[in-house]
Amino acid sequence: QVKLEESGGRLVEAGGSLRLSCATSGFLFSTYAMAWFRQTPGKEREFVAGITRFGDSALYSDSVKGRFTISRENRKNTVYLQMNGLQPEDTAVYFCAAAFYLGITITTMELREKYHFWGQGTQVTVSS
Repeated sequence: QVKLEESGGRLVEAGGSLRLSCATSGFLFSTYAMAWFRQTPGKEREFVAGITRFGDSALYSDSVKGRFTISRENRKNTVYLQMNGLQPEDTAVYFCAAAFYLGITITTMELREKYHFWGQGTQVTVSS
């Protein structure tokens, strides 16, 4: 019933750009903060970017700040991640996630345990 489906991941060259999308259904999108996480083999899933329920505030990890931009269109139940200046270390499976707004703040947005729903992930590979 609840569904989050990422798309847009592919092979790109270093320095290139990519936009990921996460289309959702089965829950009231505007009552959930949304985030992107990523994971590579041998590492824990790490926070990339998060956005509040109305898109008025966003949080980024230090590794992507200035290069990635998270946004959302509540009328389309969709969250996006615009990735510019991609580097080989950005190679990972990227996941979108949803956290009910009453259980999350801007200071706890990067905690995996706050998120109720997760997508299946989309592979981003950056070649050198």
